[in-house]
Formats: sequence, C-alpha cells, structure tokens
Amino acid sequence: MQRFLQLKGAFRAQPYAVQAIWASLWLAVIFALWERQWPLAFVALATFGASVAPLVLVRRLGVRLPMPFIVGIVAFIYATIFLGEAFDFYHRYAWWDVVMHGGSALGFGLMGFLFVFMLFEGDRYAAPAWAMGFMAFCVAVTIGAVWEIFEFAMDQAFGLNMQKSGLMDTMGDLIVDVVGGGFGAACGFLFLKGRELGGFTNVLGQFVMLNRDRFRRLRGSRRRARRGE
Repeated sequence: MQRFLQLKGAFRAQPYAVQAIWASLWLAVIFALWERQWPLAFVALATFGASVAPLVLVRRLGVRLPMPFIVGIVAFIYATIFLGEAFDFYHRYAWWDVVMHGGSALGFGLMGFLFVFMLFEGDRYAAPAWAMGFMAFCVAVTIGAVWEIFEFAMDQAFGLNMQKSGLMDTMGDLIVDVVGGGFGAACGFLFLKGRELGGFTNVLGQFVMLNRDRFRRLRGSRRRARRGE
C-alpha cells in the first residue's frame, strides 16, 4: 500500500502534460490487451518505461530538471516510439523523422552545454564562451553520429530498415543533427554572454538554479565580472 501511495505521489508530482501522456499510454495498454493487440501493448509499455527511465536516472544522480526539460524528454520519447512506431508516423508523414532528429539534436545541444558547464562547476571564465559552446556542439553531433551507427548495425544484424533510404537518410539525419546541435550550443553561448533567446536560455538558467551545488564557482565568476577582472 505504501509503495502504491509513493507511486501515486510521484505521478501527481509530474507536470500535467506528462501525466496526460502516461495516462494515454496506460489506456492504450488496457485497450490493446482487451483487443489482444500484443504489439501495441508492447510498444505502449516500452514507451512508458523509456519515458520513466531518464527521470529515475537523474533523480538517482541527484540532478533536478526544470519542468520544460521533463515535458520535452517525455514528449519526445512518446512521439518517437509510440506515435512513430505504433501509429507509423514515420511513414505517414515525411517530415516526422526530420522533426524528431532536429528536436533531439537541440536537446542534446542544450544538455551538452550543461554537461560542459558542470565540469567547470559554473565558472564562466574557465574557458571562452565560444569554446564551451563548441564542446556542447561536439557532444550533440557525437550522439547523433553514434545513433546513425546504431541504425546501421541494427539493419545489418537484424535486417531492419531503420536507415530507410540508406545514404540519403543518414546524411539528412546528420545534417539535421548538426543544425539542431548548433542551435542548442548557440543557446549556451548566449547564456554565458548574458543574452536572452526566448525560453531556451531561460531553461538553462532554471537548471543552474535548481542544481546550484553543482555550479559552486558561478558566484565567484559573477563577482569577478562585477569587479571587471
């Protein structure tokens, strides 16, 4: 009973958008089991598990995520796995794959910047802003390239068609990864320069505020900036 109450509390603690997505997945599971549509039930359960895993991981690491990050992660996993596979959005809509790759590259660019910034413990002067942005860009593009290698390996090993049209699909995905990763890295650069770019730089600031213990040198760098050092 106590375990159930804990799960219920964890569910209610999530943003409404996340609650709606999880509720739709469980409704899909119930419907699929009733209709004996086993593939749909499997995809819905896999999507739910994949959307919960990152939230559990960051909690175990002691990292707190801003609400936009949580919604973005869960919505992306829902769109790419459940909608993409169960409802075949990748074949129905030619632009779906581009949007998914672009969104993931943007997210990885933002997360790459935060990872680099945490390594320097929030010291804005440990490296030039352009260098931190470049490292964030490299993280995003590297993840995109590794994913393309994974798609190639799955196609070769299991006869799947993750690469679809082969070279053209791979190169298109990599180009989108570069653009999205570059935009995410640019957001990090502007954040370090104290400039605004809509909600993108704001969410970086929210992450830093929620995880102040991991950015211990940030206050020192701000004091140096006020003194003009």
